[in-house]
Amino acid sequence: MQIQPRQQLLDIWRSTARVSYHDGEWFPGGRSGNNSISDAEQLLCIMAPATEIPLFRLDRPDAVANDVLDTLRPVGDNLQIPQRLLRALRSYIDRYTDPDGTPVFSGDSYFSVDEDEGDGPGVEIKQEQRELDVVDSFSISVTLMLATIGFTKIFRQVVTRASLLKQVDELERAANVRLTAAMAGLLRSFTVNVFTAESNSGRELLRTVNQERRPNHQVADELREALREINARLRDDVTIGSGAAEGNELDNPNRLFECGWSWGVVKEAPEIETSAMIGEQRAGAAQNAPYLYFTTVAMDAIQALSSERTRLLGLLDSEQARLAQSLQLRFELTRSYWAAIATFGSGRWPIEDLPWRTTDGIEFDYFSLLVTGVVIQNMQVVRPTNTELRRVAEVLEELANRGRITRRSTEPESAVNVHYPGLHFPLEGSEDNGGPRLAWTVADISPTLFKRALTLADMVDDGPIRSRLLDLADAIWSHLQERVLREGDDHGLWDRPAGAYKYLPDEVREVSWYYTKRVVDCLVVAARLINNPPLRSSLLTQIAADLLNEADHLYDRELLNGTTTRGETLRVELERIGTELRRARAVRRERPGVAVAVTEEVLRKLDRLSAARRADSGVS
Repeated sequence: MQIQPRQQLLDIWRSTARVSYHDGEWFPGGRSGNNSISDAEQLLCIMAPATEIPLFRLDRPDAVANDVLDTLRPVGDNLQIPQRLLRALRSYIDRYTDPDGTPVFSGDSYFSVDEDEGDGPGVEIKQEQRELDVVDSFSISVTLMLATIGFTKIFRQVVTRASLLKQVDELERAANVRLTAAMAGLLRSFTVNVFTAESNSGRELLRTVNQERRPNHQVADELREALREINARLRDDVTIGSGAAEGNELDNPNRLFECGWSWGVVKEAPEIETSAMIGEQRAGAAQNAPYLYFTTVAMDAIQALSSERTRLLGLLDSEQARLAQSLQLRFELTRSYWAAIATFGSGRWPIEDLPWRTTDGIEFDYFSLLVTGVVIQNMQVVRPTNTELRRVAEVLEELANRGRITRRSTEPESAVNVHYPGLHFPLEGSEDNGGPRLAWTVADISPTLFKRALTLADMVDDGPIRSRLLDLADAIWSHLQERVLREGDDHGLWDRPAGAYKYLPDEVREVSWYYTKRVVDCLVVAARLINNPPLRSSLLTQIAADLLNEADHLYDRELLNGTTTRGETLRVELERIGTELRRARAVRRERPGVAVAVTEEVLRKLDRLSAARRADSGVS
């Protein structure tokens, strides 16, 4: 890969420290102003690499790398950096906690007015609407609080000062409260939308899955059969939070359904019974139907709850583990549902029919990318064939072309709207308390596609498919590099769409933490991919075995023919050859290419010894 995650992340850290840290204090803020999501994204630009990549760790002051220290010099030295990060994290939690102790998960400045509903740009969003809880805030709080709790658990081991230890303990307690509240919010935002095959939603769903254009009643019967187990588990196992109330409707065998996460707490969602003190559980307002964007955001956060790091460090207490188990069930059912829909049928898959069309009749290539991401998550559990992996890779390549990420765009065209100003979709139910209907904007197709390509490449054991995916990742990275801010205090961060599309207005000078955090996530995935063992080729493994067989035989013959009696130099050389052969045998299965290279060098040395022996004996 052309990507250099270590250097790129260090550059981002340097810019983030320059922008965020002044006069001994962390200053939140960016292009979208302050809200519970953007401020968390800003902190995660530092915390995500620091807790997920060992080379970037900051929780053990004596183990911080020198280049990391040089990069974060504006924040302090190896002892000051973790302490100041702790203060910044505590300040974030306090800022988004009500006086009564209830954590705040509002969208605030990320909300906009849904102008498609006839509300003009002069209509103001009411303060009550700005305070509405949103799944994006629940999800990013899960990610940030897990990083915080893990950070405190390790940093506590080196703390000796009583006052500092007290700060660490207080931060961990506050982070646990916010984490538990965010998990409860995700449970209350889960939804199951049930409808008939003859409804508008039913017809749209059947149109999507019926790629062979067979009679709808046949496809509906086959779809119900394919979803039968998911239906049963939703009906019988989902018992807390929202989504459970739909069980009676799921009993009807003639109904179809979809499941996932709405944009916020679902209207009339019951409160979660919990022993944890998480403050008030606010009434929901969100439509009782899943949104693809918020579904994928929630699923990414739930994956972090069951990650290896979360388990090894024991980041969840008993109550959080109970809630995490319920979220994991919803994650698995949702993943299985969308993977079944996306790959339904024996011919062309629905995700190959771009763009994806939702059950409310809206279609975008961006939705195709979101569904493809769920398919990739499912493939991490269900072992796919190389053919299936290749088909998903081709979808990603086509999306990059259609989104004008890897294909040149020479004049204004609608395909670029997904990058700027981004896709807007209405948040149904946000208008029920008065005020205009709100909308949500997404513009992260490039980093999302980048992350999915890297994730799929890490799963593939077929050389040509992997090479195609890494080439795609390099092309997307080149696109992202063009969008870096080049001027102003925020240079080195993202996002400047006019850098890639020259005809767009070039007015952006301030950092978007929304976009920068997503690029950081991609670089973390790239670092993990590079750090994993290399792809093992079965062909190279067999070649290495054959070469080792020949090398072992020739080596044994040299020993038999008395080469060791011909001087100290030749004896040492033969011992060195034996060591190299043992090394080649040790790495043959994990790194067959290295084994081939070492064995070829051994064979050359043995051939020279054989030639010298023949010359000494007079044999031509």
